Amino acid sequence: MRRVLWSTALVLVGVAVVYGFVVTSWSYSTGERAGWIQKFSRKGWLCKTWEGEMAMVTMPGTVPEKFAFTVHDDQVVQQIHQSMGRRVSLTYEQKKFLPTSCFGDTEYWITEVHVLADVPPVPGAVPAQPPSAAAQQPGTPVQPAPAPEPAAPLQPAY
Repeated sequence: MRRVLWSTALVLVGVAVVYGFVVTSWSYSTGERAGWIQKFSRKGWLCKTWEGEMAMVTMPGTVPEKFAFTVHDDQVVQQIHQSMGRRVSLTYEQKKFLPTSCFGDTEYWITEVHVLADVPPVPGAVPAQPPSAAAQQPGTPVQPAPAPEPAAPLQPAY
């Protein structure tokens, strides 16, 4: 009887290990999302994971959609910390049917981070250009912008 209990327990543990390996190594879907990371913290009672939230704005003036994600790779964590406050593109793998929250609070695991150019605040506007390479070289004087022409005084119409 004792041998049957140990065998059953061993088989159950083996099935759980194989199941955990399969769901963490296989991804249901992959993709990218772009936006601004607005929250990123290490959370958990026993199993600490990096959890974040990104605001994705489709059109200026609309309510941003939030994308919750989990990060397991320390190099990706450092990239996210360095890109806070800037527009980024996050590459993710979606992991379905994770057995516990020890794998993260979300099913979206971030694998790569790419910093993007900021989008203009108004459709059709041109985003601000970075300073030219000549202005960034040491010893090169920065040329001031030309002063605008003064406007002619308005003449009353009689």
